[in-house]
Amino acid sequence: MSKLSISAFFPAYNDAGTIPSMVITTLLTLRELCDDYEVIVINDGSQDHTPQVLDELARLYPNELRVIHHVKNRGYGGALRSGFANARKEWIFYTDGDAQYDPRELKLLAQLVSDEIDFINGWKIERNDPWHRIIIGKIYQYIIKFSFGLKLKDVDCDFRLMRRAVFDKVELTADSGVICVELMKKVQDAGFRLTETPVHHFHRAYGRSQFFNFRRLAHVAYDLQILWRKLVWNKK
Repeated sequence: MSKLSISAFFPAYNDAGTIPSMVITTLLTLRELCDDYEVIVINDGSQDHTPQVLDELARLYPNELRVIHHVKNRGYGGALRSGFANARKEWIFYTDGDAQYDPRELKLLAQLVSDEIDFINGWKIERNDPWHRIIIGKIYQYIIKFSFGLKLKDVDCDFRLMRRAVFDKVELTADSGVICVELMKKVQDAGFRLTETPVHHFHRAYGRSQFFNFRRLAHVAYDLQILWRKLVWNKK
């Protein structure tokens, strides 16, 4: 694994209470895994003290951490696209800055790296969320898998490790949370070799979800409809 080259990044929006532990834990994990690595945090127009926390972390870890500040919030998709575009290493890992995943489990994904694999996707062993998010999540998974023909165990597990070369063929355009569907559909259709591994999911300890809430469901449905027409209907 010492030959691995990894860019690890986090999209962060109002995650001041969790992002320091995520960054430091990831740095410690990467130091165990390889010699060639970097950590990037995309501050997507946070309204709390996330920018100040990140700037202090960058001062403490100037050679390992890069912070990219979006003046205005670009949405989850915009933050992910910014992270992918700024990653410099051979492999790209990302997860969210809200600490619902344990970055130490990056080791589980790294163990699956081989010449025969392009993309390693985590799947949640158990979803630790309020009951309404669990129900919405199950319905969402069923609809997405059926509508887009995805053959994944867990479409919306944001704990992923992929070759940077994936983005030589895959161009992402979504600004909202449906970028995860766009990513996995395009990766599958492009014929990249994919495998999955179980990871733990934890209760949110700080902040609020920016994707799965009732006010956003209509917007999510609209974005999915547009994406389905583009990636499924138009190809038929």
